[in-house]
Amino acid sequence: MPRLSTLLDEIDSGTVLLPEFQRGYVWNRDQVRGLMRSLYRSYPVGGLLMWETATSEIAVRGEITSGGVRQLLLDGQQRVTSLYGVVRGTPPPFFEGDPSAFTGLYFNVESEVFEFYRPMVMAEDPCWVSVTQLFREGLKPFFTAFTDHAEKASTYLDRLNTLSQILQREFNVEKITGSDKSVDEVVDIFNRVNSGGTKLSKGDLALASLCAQWPPARQEMRDHLAVWKKAGFDFTLDWLLRNATAVARGRALFTALSNVKADEFERALTSSVAHIGTFLDAASGRLGLDHDRVLMGRYAIPVVSRLLELNGGKFTDAAHRDKVLYWYVHSALWGRFGGSTETYLQQDYDTIRDSGVDGLIATLERIRGGRLEIRPHDFDGSTRGSRFYPLLYLLTRVKGARDFGSGLELRAELLGKLTSLQVHHIFPKALLRDRYDRNEINAIANFCFLTQATNLEIGKRAPEEYFAEVEAKNPGVLASQWIPTDPALWTVDRYPDFLAARRELLAEAAQSFLEELRSGSQRDEESLQPLAVTETEPDDPRTLQIQAMIAELRDLGFAEPEVDTEITDPTSGRFLSMAEAFWPDGLQHGVGDPVILELDPDEADLPRLEELGYKVFTSVDALLGFVNNFNEAAAGVPESTEPEELLKDVGDNTTALESEFGSRIRELYDRARREAGYNATHFISMVANIGPLATAKKLLASRTISDGFSELWERGRIDLTVEALVIEPTFETLFTDTELEVARHRLTQFGYTADTSVPKTSPSTRTSKKPATTKSTNVSPTSEKPEWNGQDWYVCLGEVNDSRNWDDARKYGFVSAGGGRWYSDTLKNLQVGDRVFVYVPKVGYVGAGTVAGSAAPADQATLEVDGKQVSFRSLDLVGPYTHEIDNPDPDEDYQEWIVPVVWERTVDRESALREAGLFANQNSACKLRDEHTLNRVTEFFGVTNLDRSAPSADIR
Repeated sequence: MPRLSTLLDEIDSGTVLLPEFQRGYVWNRDQVRGLMRSLYRSYPVGGLLMWETATSEIAVRGEITSGGVRQLLLDGQQRVTSLYGVVRGTPPPFFEGDPSAFTGLYFNVESEVFEFYRPMVMAEDPCWVSVTQLFREGLKPFFTAFTDHAEKASTYLDRLNTLSQILQREFNVEKITGSDKSVDEVVDIFNRVNSGGTKLSKGDLALASLCAQWPPARQEMRDHLAVWKKAGFDFTLDWLLRNATAVARGRALFTALSNVKADEFERALTSSVAHIGTFLDAASGRLGLDHDRVLMGRYAIPVVSRLLELNGGKFTDAAHRDKVLYWYVHSALWGRFGGSTETYLQQDYDTIRDSGVDGLIATLERIRGGRLEIRPHDFDGSTRGSRFYPLLYLLTRVKGARDFGSGLELRAELLGKLTSLQVHHIFPKALLRDRYDRNEINAIANFCFLTQATNLEIGKRAPEEYFAEVEAKNPGVLASQWIPTDPALWTVDRYPDFLAARRELLAEAAQSFLEELRSGSQRDEESLQPLAVTETEPDDPRTLQIQAMIAELRDLGFAEPEVDTEITDPTSGRFLSMAEAFWPDGLQHGVGDPVILELDPDEADLPRLEELGYKVFTSVDALLGFVNNFNEAAAGVPESTEPEELLKDVGDNTTALESEFGSRIRELYDRARREAGYNATHFISMVANIGPLATAKKLLASRTISDGFSELWERGRIDLTVEALVIEPTFETLFTDTELEVARHRLTQFGYTADTSVPKTSPSTRTSKKPATTKSTNVSPTSEKPEWNGQDWYVCLGEVNDSRNWDDARKYGFVSAGGGRWYSDTLKNLQVGDRVFVYVPKVGYVGAGTVAGSAAPADQATLEVDGKQVSFRSLDLVGPYTHEIDNPDPDEDYQEWIVPVVWERTVDRESALREAGLFANQNSACKLRDEHTLNRVTEFFGVTNLDRSAPSADIR
């Protein structure tokens, strides 16, 4: 077994190298501290796996000095890299990553704790010793270092000697030998032993084989990615390889590269880079899609690369280019490659070969039911993660949208090179937040783009105040931004109507432009020049909380997440989540499961996400708590003893003032639950574990605003936050000046002052039309239900455990429920002639129809198929429509009950109506009374909205 010193020398000599397919260094400082602590205490740290080979055909990273036998490090890279960095004080030759993770490690000879250098704590304390200096210079410089601690100097030197002996630690090394071992076999072994990390993908495997023939391949590809990143487009290595595979073989699977020679791949890579450049020039110059956030549907780009390869590397003419862009936009909007990516890519490659771009368009039309059409409800989404956010930006760039301030079109050549755009909330968030929920406030139809200067100038003014002013100054400027010109819609009370009217205008403009692209009738205008889009200053706690969390994780050495990202099912392409933050390769790149921060769990399909292997967090506090626990476990000890000292509760020495503060803290919890409908479970758990005062100090010490602060702000009850209590004069003496300043800053940042009482608009007055299960729970128990129109019903078609299936119901005309009377009894209330709107949980509203028969058990039910009554059980069904019950109650009815329905209109899951504010609950059937939902579903399905003012004689 080699010693650590020998391993490090072999790295220097070029004997130990890293295979090219290995990913970079991802450890953080706590993991380095934990490794050093384990070695110092002689704990096991695991063995290493090497591939011993004499061949020079394997692509490697490291200092290659001569031929002969090489040891390629397969398992243990993170540990070996950390130890090399700490001992040598510099990264190893094969290093890729952040060297700060192992730079500046110190050891405390008194406490035997490892920490990274902090000058305020360590500069004047001789007990803190540089670990790297110890390994470089040995013990001699420290013989006289502890003169102020003469009685302990011997102990300290013994401890340093123990630390220096880590170099003599032997590591168990298992070796893969044999000249018959191929790269593919070794990668397979690597994947099997790499249990703690992300497995190498098929793309990694293909690239590993190619690098064996053409070692510079990976670096060449990285260089191209770096050029695009500098231009504002962030692509991955797998994605570029996908394009190269399309060009080289016209195949979607990476295995198609197995027989591609190095020179052929080099040519394919060169061509694919050129094709991508041609497409990006067209997308930017013709559509205005000039930066990463708005470049939607990037898996449509390999299809364009294949098309250009077959077309001589260029578009035939401007009309051909526009038609390809027409297909590209629609493929992105409708999630063509959201699921089963390789299957759909291959279908489209084959279509290009046989029918060109016209065939691609025809395929999309067939999938979309005959016509590619943008409708108003398509703009119902919210946040910049929505698929239709890029379409709004596209329209702004190509249709001559004008700035409210200058009246100029938002074009770089008119505005100047130094001008940037910002997303402007037409109705300011501050104006809406007391009456509408987050998704309604951040609706796409409430966004427009303005210059930064104009956005700042307008600030938080109400549309009814500034619209007339900007229109008078620059006539036609509102219409250029698809703003309804009816002043009656410019008030907060009419905000939902404003959104509806603007969605109509946006849909009309989008449909018109896209049809012009398809027909080639639009004149070829001057190419659009890129414009910078800058972030606005956040003005709500949730945004600040997320930004601070990302910054904190970045400082801790974790990966940068994607933000406001749509997560779809990889099999079906179905929407699963709009993640506030998403780490597709784990919090540390290549280590662990993909991680999602989803702060609106009711809008996401959490069971499916977890089934797919995502680790989902539904609060920032929970995610940061997980990270802190992870780091403490990795380090083996708490990161620092100082915060614990700072937060230590006073126990039996609690003063009367501290006791009073504790009582008020618990009162805050009770009032938040009672008055604001917020149950702060994590907060009260902290209070129970470390005490009220320590809890307050810990919240103030965090750089990130807590979940509780954000939630209470959204409910208009910032007066119930810990920060508001802390600044009360009675309790100021319990806190430091720094803590008080943090509390005041957070409060004043969001409009709260010490004399602020309960907000003028309480949560119970908001007009958000979410169902009763949402946050706004202060509804009077005596409030009356809205009048029912006597006909419309909500039906929930749950697909839990695959017991029933919407495809069956849609094909044969029925709805069903079962598994117990609680589920089936409400369905039995449906009568012939009732109208039903069918909702699939986590999917949305998928169908509208009329009840055509009474409920019957599945074993006895019949349905009309092709004019004949057919037994339900004789149909070709996807779902079993049976229920396996553990310990069944003999008196319970577990049968599935079937109700025949004649459909007026249905859609597939991908086209479902799903948006914030629509009614939904767990009953299999109930009367649909919610006016907003009725308006939306009747509009969406194109059916008549009955007059609810007419009294109903129905007493069901």
